[in-house]
Amino acid sequence: MHRGGRCLVWIAVTIAAGAALVFFSYSRIIESVAGSTHLSTQTQPLSAGARKLIDQAFDGIEPGSLKDYHVHIIGMSQESTGSWVDPGLLSWWGLHKKIKGDVFIRASGVSDLRRFDQHYVDRLVSLIKSMPVRGKYQLLAFDYYHTQDGMRSIDKSELYVPNQYVFQLTRQYPELFTAAVSIHPYRQDAVKMLAYWAGQGVRFVKWLPNAQGIRPDDPRLAEFYDALVAHKMVLLTHVGVEYAISSSRHDQSFGDPQRLISALDKGVKIIMAHAASAGRSVDLTGNGLTDNFELFLRLMRAAQYKNNLFGDISALTQFNRLPGPLARLLEQSDVHHRLVNGSDYPLPAINMAISTRLLAYHGFITDSEQHMLNEIYQVNPLLFDFVSKRTVRHPVSGKRFPPQVFMVNTHLDSISG
Repeated sequence: MHRGGRCLVWIAVTIAAGAALVFFSYSRIIESVAGSTHLSTQTQPLSAGARKLIDQAFDGIEPGSLKDYHVHIIGMSQESTGSWVDPGLLSWWGLHKKIKGDVFIRASGVSDLRRFDQHYVDRLVSLIKSMPVRGKYQLLAFDYYHTQDGMRSIDKSELYVPNQYVFQLTRQYPELFTAAVSIHPYRQDAVKMLAYWAGQGVRFVKWLPNAQGIRPDDPRLAEFYDALVAHKMVLLTHVGVEYAISSSRHDQSFGDPQRLISALDKGVKIIMAHAASAGRSVDLTGNGLTDNFELFLRLMRAAQYKNNLFGDISALTQFNRLPGPLARLLEQSDVHHRLVNGSDYPLPAINMAISTRLLAYHGFITDSEQHMLNEIYQVNPLLFDFVSKRTVRHPVSGKRFPPQVFMVNTHLDSISG
């Protein structure tokens, strides 16, 4: 081989080695952010201390009553499940989106994108079946972004999970799952769809206004709210700033808890997800910018909403929401009976989203509990989320969330689900 040929070979080898190094470094970074793709209940025995912490977490949970109201289903196969994700989450052309997509894929425990939908469900089922005590997990559908004239906008959507797919999973695993459909209220057939799914026995409707383009205080939603009340359906809606799914700066304002007052006044039963524990909104009482969490608490304390306003505690233990909302809500024992648990899965499987070190630093858990929770995370992130929320206590008063927060709330649904 002449000198020019050898140079070309060395250049090719150097480029390939550099690319391999970049790919390896990228993979390691994604793994450190998202956690391991192969978490398994079979690979790592738990210490006696971790097993005792789990037993304590289930103390007081009545058999058959465990309920997780906030579990996400993600899919990519329009052919098999009808699910869709923004192709940008899988493309190197937009690195920030690609990183987010790879983090969610790894945290979901999926290694074969060609069978993503099935592997995602298989992993979730495996995690649930390895729980020491079984319960029901509410799967959330997710409608597209719609403009205010009712037109679907693919460009502004990041994912889509069909109602039929989620409902089908509840039929396939009736002992594990219940369904929450997602119906965008600007759809021309929105009220008709509510009636259909109510007829199928579905009790919950899921919204994420910031990412779906829903203005909850839009007067045009009055008919939709009336239909929710008529069909005795519950609205589970995100409140506060949205971090996980892309939302425009304008649409982030749709997470203001006060925008749901008109629905509450109509008697709609509402679960405000995450207890509005992120961001600030303009206080309608004239106090300027106020934490959304404080606005949520004010509504929870309003006597006229004591029978139809609830909150879920999903994401409250994530590092970016500590310490204020978690500490405040642990103290508010007078509203604990109106709180429900939600894991927000797969977020508890994202290593970077959870910091037991911060929980210990702020006094919510002890150092020994931190180590035991880390053990549990490596075995089952869904179990970890439950045990950590049952373990955290107020740093001063020692108050905890009572068992009923983690069980079926009979004001919202029945044990038959």
